[in-house]
Amino acid sequence: MIQISVKSTEVRNQRGTAKASGKPYDMNFQTVWAHTADRNGNPNPYPEKVEIVLEKNEQGAPMYWPVGEYTLAPNSVYVDRSGNLSISPRLVALKPKAVQA
Repeated sequence: MIQISVKSTEVRNQRGTAKASGKPYDMNFQTVWAHTADRNGNPNPYPEKVEIVLEKNEQGAPMYWPVGEYTLAPNSVYVDRSGNLSISPRLVALKPKAVQA
């Protein structure tokens, strides 16, 4: 399981014109922190900064992730049109750990 920490709801917008097609684009990104492991499966000592592309709602506003702890949903991993394994992060909230009395 890859844990994702969302620490801020700040959204970064990037817009412009694509060089290849000449069409305008408008993308929104949110910074999250991924708790990853090394090639041997050992947890890295610190989370790594990652930017994820946000989906938009019907009005075109970015749908950012609230502050909290998440994991990657199974539908985050897919095979792209070139046959490569790819990731498009979809998050699932982790349940808070129970407080022991």
